[in-house]
Amino acid sequence: MTGVTLEAGSGSVMLRIGDDGIAEIVWDLPGRSVNVLNPESLAAFAAAVDRVLGDPAIRGAIVTSAKSGFIAGADHAWLSALAAGATAPELLETVMGVQTLFRRIEKASKPFVAALNGTARAGGFELALACHYRIGVDDANARVGLPEATVGLMPGAGGSQRYLRMLGVMAAMPLLLEGRLLAPGDALKAGLIDAAVPPGELLAAARRWIGAAKPDALVKRWDKPGFVPPGVDPRTAQGANAFAAAHALQRKRSQGNYPALDAIQQVVYQGWVVPLDVALKLEAKYFVKILRTPVARAMMRTHFISLPRANKLARRPVDVAERGIAKIGVLGAGMMGAGIAHVTAAAGIAVVLIDRDQALAARGKDHTQRQCQAAVEKRRLTPAEADRVLGRITPTADYAALAGCDLVIEAVFEDRALKADVTGQAEAVLGADAVFASNTSTLPISGLAAAARRPERFIGLHFFSPVERMPLVEIIRGRQTGAAALARAMDFVRRIGKTPIVVNDTRGFYTSRVFATYIDEGVLMLAAGIAPALIENAGRSAGMPVAPLALCDEVSLELIHKVNRQTAVDLGPAFRETAATRLIARMVEREGRIGKRAGRGFYDYPAEGRKRLWPDLAGLAGARVPSPPIADLKERLLAIQALEAARCVEEGVIEDAGDADIGAVLGWGFAPWTGGPLSYIDMVGPAAFVAACERLAARHGERFVPSAWLKARGEQGDLFHPMIATKAS
Repeated sequence: MTGVTLEAGSGSVMLRIGDDGIAEIVWDLPGRSVNVLNPESLAAFAAAVDRVLGDPAIRGAIVTSAKSGFIAGADHAWLSALAAGATAPELLETVMGVQTLFRRIEKASKPFVAALNGTARAGGFELALACHYRIGVDDANARVGLPEATVGLMPGAGGSQRYLRMLGVMAAMPLLLEGRLLAPGDALKAGLIDAAVPPGELLAAARRWIGAAKPDALVKRWDKPGFVPPGVDPRTAQGANAFAAAHALQRKRSQGNYPALDAIQQVVYQGWVVPLDVALKLEAKYFVKILRTPVARAMMRTHFISLPRANKLARRPVDVAERGIAKIGVLGAGMMGAGIAHVTAAAGIAVVLIDRDQALAARGKDHTQRQCQAAVEKRRLTPAEADRVLGRITPTADYAALAGCDLVIEAVFEDRALKADVTGQAEAVLGADAVFASNTSTLPISGLAAAARRPERFIGLHFFSPVERMPLVEIIRGRQTGAAALARAMDFVRRIGKTPIVVNDTRGFYTSRVFATYIDEGVLMLAAGIAPALIENAGRSAGMPVAPLALCDEVSLELIHKVNRQTAVDLGPAFRETAATRLIARMVEREGRIGKRAGRGFYDYPAEGRKRLWPDLAGLAGARVPSPPIADLKERLLAIQALEAARCVEEGVIEDAGDADIGAVLGWGFAPWTGGPLSYIDMVGPAAFVAACERLAARHGERFVPSAWLKARGEQGDLFHPMIATKAS
């Protein structure tokens, strides 16, 4: 096989021409772990396409990748820069340029096969959809699809229109609106790829198809006369009803907070009745409109800029050399400790799992056994891999087994004395350079470090439950925490595949502190006589994944009450009881309603049927008040969280605005459409947010009073995320 390299700037695409006349267009961007679409890579790809189409000796082309995945989509930095710095006509020209390139492939008289050697997402899968044939690898970890809706966007390189024409309206719409990614087997069943083969057979299968391809196979069915998309016709009564039902369901789920979802439905409806080339122009126009919305820009900043920075450990101390982590200890084999042990063992690290007796420690390891068994059944692990994960966990009651650990994570109950006791037992056998971390969610790290022999190597690692699914770890620096401990903690979090944010010490740190304002505000509304159902509807309408009273039940009213009592003890006279703390205390102490786990909280949880608000709940609160507009309640629920996040910045708990937004969105699901609480303030506008807080303070109390610092930011128009102003159209 002969080869010619075609490069443009930082993008790189290799064109290899085989003796059989079949070319391989191999994406392999230098210096990146994944391939992305950007001006350089697209120019290089276009040059390769020109060569294939212009050389009579080339019979067809296989588009593939030299990396572990295919193409991840558009370069996030490029897309964000376009959103902020290009006019609408400039954006439209760029998007149409990509569509035109993909359309050239689709209408080519030579076969193009997409050999998807791994995950193909967003624009990468849109490129594959334009090819004449798509072959995926039979790999349970690979995924294909168009996830743009999950970050406030929509497909812009033809994806919505090709999904429509391949699958029909009713099958395409859920995939587009949910941004669903499919395993190759599911994509094959859906008709989004044409074959799935073992990785080693991918290129051979592509060559066979090109060798056997007939001219008719190179004409997509939507380019043939008389084509009609499959399934329901939106112009009929049945189709109109189906679209109306789909729109109602989408609005129920999204509460109208995501403009991209409305745009997807509109462009699918309009694209049904026009030829593809017209439909592509419609899609491009909608894409440009959505890209320029505040929602899309905020979500892109959080997901495309702040999140990658955190995952790359941008805040890791630069003068501390990375040191491998071979063995850790976990103290406490309950739900949290068992989860930490599992994700650590799955990352290839040995774990000593300690509890007060061997049986409890073994029960913690059983959690990993169940998780591994489920993964084997879903073909995400082989039996041998599952055995290796289990083999890395040593359950024991003997603290001597901690000898040689690089890191120990304490995950016992939120009891200061208990934590001090296990800290002392662990440190007695640990080496001088080991790091000790507490998984506390509320107790200040500096106070817990008082029980440590080496407070400079004591740090907070706050995991979220369930550990396997929650992607965030909040790293808390105590007053004496040293750079070496911070570096070790960050390295560990990255090693286990989680996203770290770094915060400074205070009661509740950042996530627990801000999250508490959401549930407190819901309980305060209830105590003030607002109808419980209206409170819950306001929470969901604001974009929170769980309404505030339901979330209290999930967390456990009993736990909230215990935290309130511990806080009262710790703060002494400085503790201020509120209507919310009194109502929680009554629910637990007098009504015996402690939360979902007991089947009795703000909701009833019948054995049969759905949960429902406790009928006597309204009677516990003050006199019923006239129902306020739901918009007012939504503003209260979002503003109180954003205000507390801003206070964390002012107090130095948060040093990086990106960490604040990531922590909120990943940690407790702060209205994702906003990009996070600090992005929400920027979206509202600094001055307008201050004015809203002052209005809320006058109506509802001093908790909404903005500080002088925040007022000054409002007067100066200071954004937490400075950005380039969007150009006029």
